[in-house]
Amino acid sequence: METKWLEDFISLAETHSFSRSAELRHVTQPAFSRRIQSLEAWLGADLIDRTSYPTRLTPAGEVFYEQALEMLGQINNARALMRGKRPTAHTTVDFAVPHTLSLTYMPELITELDAGFGTLHTRLIALNVHDAVMSMVDGGCDLLLCYHHPRQPVQLDASHYDMLTLGSEALRAYSRCDKSGTPEFPLPGSARSPLPFLSYTSNAYLGRMVDLILSDAKRPLYLEKRYETDMAEGLKMMALEGHGLAFLPESAVTREVKQKQLARADGGNAEWEVNMEIRLYRERPSVQRPGKPIVSRLWDYLVRRSEAQAKAQARKQMKAGKKTG
Repeated sequence: METKWLEDFISLAETHSFSRSAELRHVTQPAFSRRIQSLEAWLGADLIDRTSYPTRLTPAGEVFYEQALEMLGQINNARALMRGKRPTAHTTVDFAVPHTLSLTYMPELITELDAGFGTLHTRLIALNVHDAVMSMVDGGCDLLLCYHHPRQPVQLDASHYDMLTLGSEALRAYSRCDKSGTPEFPLPGSARSPLPFLSYTSNAYLGRMVDLILSDAKRPLYLEKRYETDMAEGLKMMALEGHGLAFLPESAVTREVKQKQLARADGGNAEWEVNMEIRLYRERPSVQRPGKPIVSRLWDYLVRRSEAQAKAQARKQMKAGKKTG
C-alpha cells in the first residue's frame, strides 16, 4: 500500500467527487480512480458506493476512513520524530522544491544566501509541485519554493502560511536552431504541416501553464504531440536533439540560447508566453509549532532583502520618470 492511496481516499471521502479530488490531487481522473481501486484491492473491500451520486462511502469505507486518518497521522508523526533525531535536524533548513527550480533557481539562491546571510546547511527535496506543497502541509519541509500563477494558484491558507515573492519566470517555446539563431520549428505552424510538439504530462504544473498559453492564444498554434514527460529538463534534451519544440522556463535554457543551441520559437511574440511568480512559503510560527530558529532568522533576512529590493526598484522608477518628464 502507498501513502498517497490513503491521501486519495481521504480526499474522496471529504469531497464526494472523483473529478474534484483528482483535480485537488493533481492527477487525471482515470489515474485517480485506478489508485482508489488499488487501495480497495489491497484491502479486499469496496470502499466507495459507485451507484450513488454524489459519491458516498460504503459501510466498510466509513470504518476505514477513521482508520486512514489515524494511519496517516501515525506515519507523519513517525517521520517528524525520525527527522527530529537527526544530529543536524535543528540547524539544517529543509527545502521542498519542484524539479525545474531545483536545477535553475535554487543554486543561485544558495549562492546569494551564502554571500548575504551566511553559510547555510540545507537539504533539498526535489518533487513535483503538488507533492512539494503536500510536503509543506505535512510538515516534511521548512520552506517551499515553487511557481505560482493566479489561474493555477498554490492552495495554501494565508492565515497559516507566510509567503514571499522572490522573482518571476517566463515560460516560452524553444526549438533547436542554426548558427544564425533561426529556430527549426517556428510557431505557429500550419494545419497542413503541424509542428512536432514536446509536451508535459497532464498532471505537471508547467503542463497546465502551457494549456493556458494555448487556450489564450489569439492565433491558433498547430502542434502535433510527439513526446511527453513531466520533466522540463527531459523536454530540453529532446529539443536539443531536434525532435521538436518545447515550452521551457527561461532560466532552464539561458546557456543553450547564449550558445545558439536553442532559440525562441515564438518570434518574440508575448502572446505565446506566460509569466509565473517564484514564491517561497513557510508555516507561520506559533506557540505550539515555533519552528527552527535558523528558519526564522533566514525568513527575517529574506523579508528585509525583499523590502530593500522593492525600495531600490521604486527609486529607479522615480528617476526614470523624472528623465522622461
